[in-house]
Amino acid sequence: MNIGKSFSFVFDDKQWISKLGLGALVSFIPILNFAWTGYMVGIIRNVMNNSPEPLPTWDDFGKKLTDGLLLAVASLAYSLPLIIVFCLPMSFMIVPAILSGNADMQGLAEAVAGLGTALFFCLLCVFVVYALALSVIFPAILVIFAREGTLASCFKFRDVFQLISNNSSPFLTAWAVSIGASIGVSLIVSAAQFVLTFIPCLGQIAAFIITFGIVVYTTAIYGHLFGQFGSIAAGQNQGMIQS
Repeated sequence: MNIGKSFSFVFDDKQWISKLGLGALVSFIPILNFAWTGYMVGIIRNVMNNSPEPLPTWDDFGKKLTDGLLLAVASLAYSLPLIIVFCLPMSFMIVPAILSGNADMQGLAEAVAGLGTALFFCLLCVFVVYALALSVIFPAILVIFAREGTLASCFKFRDVFQLISNNSSPFLTAWAVSIGASIGVSLIVSAAQFVLTFIPCLGQIAAFIITFGIVVYTTAIYGHLFGQFGSIAAGQNQGMIQS
């Protein structure tokens, strides 16, 4: 994988300012910001197809918006277990509140509250493990979605795990670099925001613009990394078919 290219490819495009600038604007507007997710899919798709200019244009805005909305639906479906994990202990919080008004039920209320607390911490562990697993497999889901473009493709669990297991080295490289880039960029943005807070008014505006610009740039890096992964995976699969 060409890791350096993932950080520099945006600047090879002569229209990178207008493309990413419009992306930053779109990502700021509710509902329309789903199109930015679709734009990231477009980057993955272009890199997988070896396009000389991986940054897509904004001509097919409707397609990008549709892709983003489909991925939002898939993300919601994958997040349901996490929502349930947090909602379930709430019932154990409500019951003690109801019983607390009855002195005869005070012991039961305390027992239920204790059970709810224990359950919450147990489910919290499940939450962390599930969230970590989701952060690992979701890029593979994006690659398959970029290839097929359907909501059903987001739930091809067998294809997802085969894609990762058969191409574990480039996948883990892309995943680790994307995490490292996200952390590194976040630190840089935090430092810049801290310095700019000392500049009245204009500093806050500059910090706001920089934040959205960096988010857009980081997303582009993410898309290029997993576009490379998808291209490598497709090449290896083609080689296996030919052999």
